[in-house]
Amino acid sequence: MLGLEGKVMGRFLVFLVALAFAFDGQAQQATEKHLSFGVVPQHDPEKMARQWAPLMAYLSKQAGVTIRFSTAPSIPEFERRLTEGVYDLAYMNPYHFTVFNERPGYRAMARQNNHVIKGILVVSKDARASSLRDLKGKSLAFPAPHAFAATLITRAQLEKTAPGYKASFVQSHDSVYRAVSEGLFAAGGGIHRTLGEMEPAIRKKIRVLWESAGFTGHAIASHPSMPEEQREAILGALLSMSSTQAGQELLENIGMAGFVEAVGSDWDDVRRLGLGVPLGH
Repeated sequence: MLGLEGKVMGRFLVFLVALAFAFDGQAQQATEKHLSFGVVPQHDPEKMARQWAPLMAYLSKQAGVTIRFSTAPSIPEFERRLTEGVYDLAYMNPYHFTVFNERPGYRAMARQNNHVIKGILVVSKDARASSLRDLKGKSLAFPAPHAFAATLITRAQLEKTAPGYKASFVQSHDSVYRAVSEGLFAAGGGIHRTLGEMEPAIRKKIRVLWESAGFTGHAIASHPSMPEEQREAILGALLSMSSTQAGQELLENIGMAGFVEAVGSDWDDVRRLGLGVPLGH
């Protein structure tokens, strides 16, 4: 058996080996090149990671560059990070694109194929409300001040038909649906895709009271500093997803059918709304 001195020496050697691995790991982390892909936080982070992280692994393999899923604790924080150009790539709402395309200059890359986005207002399944006029003076929930369809579009209509309502912001689409289902608010803003992704126990407690006209949907955009060759490789991987079984399964996981190449003018319908809501950048 080892004596006390031998045991101390053994522990010291283990410590040295562990220290060497730690420094090596830090060095690898410092030198490893990767891209951050920021996704607007419409759901809770854990749910979003389950949906989007596998897609990032697929894109990394296809494009030959490491791409890591990222999000933010709230939509306002996501906006702040876009303002500062934190993300190399970002999935952002239509209004965000019109703002951050101007500065810091995010470039349109792709958008969902054959898709328009509509704002909806949901109420409790047993609510007496039959039109937006019934929401006058009521307390309503929205995910964030600048959520495009769920907030900006729905509130624009409410200002015309239900003046005097009270708005509260509850961080995410999921939070809106849960709060309305529990009777905490008379109604709440969202979009069909996020409502469809809620657990059945919540969906069966609420119904859609109103939906807006359709607009060009969310954008996948790249930071202006991204090299063109890298950008083209990632775009190619996105566009080819719907042509493979693996890609189709990943698309289904995020509730989409496929992507098409996008240009900045695709969002001119949103620009024409003249929302003009400053985002502090």
